[in-house]
Amino acid sequence: MDENRCNCCRTKHTPRSGDQSRQLQNRLSRMVGQLNGISRMLEENRYCGDILTQIAAVESALQSFGYIVLKEHMETCVVEEIHSGNEQIMEEVIELVKKLK
Repeated sequence: MDENRCNCCRTKHTPRSGDQSRQLQNRLSRMVGQLNGISRMLEENRYCGDILTQIAAVESALQSFGYIVLKEHMETCVVEEIHSGNEQIMEEVIELVKKLK
């Protein structure tokens, strides 16, 4: 198997476009901002319900982020592996979906 393939946790065989990378980085930056906001809320001794609401927002954003990356993985890396004859890649996909639950 080519060690540059994403199923080896190295690099993607098909690179993300600049637009895709920017969109993912923007989403990630927003989540970091939300986490920093939660940290400030703790320092300010804010109401627990407000903090929990922000935690739920970060969890939702992270879940959406994961599904975007999974979709991209399936459309590029997994398709490439299947075309090259590696049908065992589906086992990896199933495990990844389980991790995202």
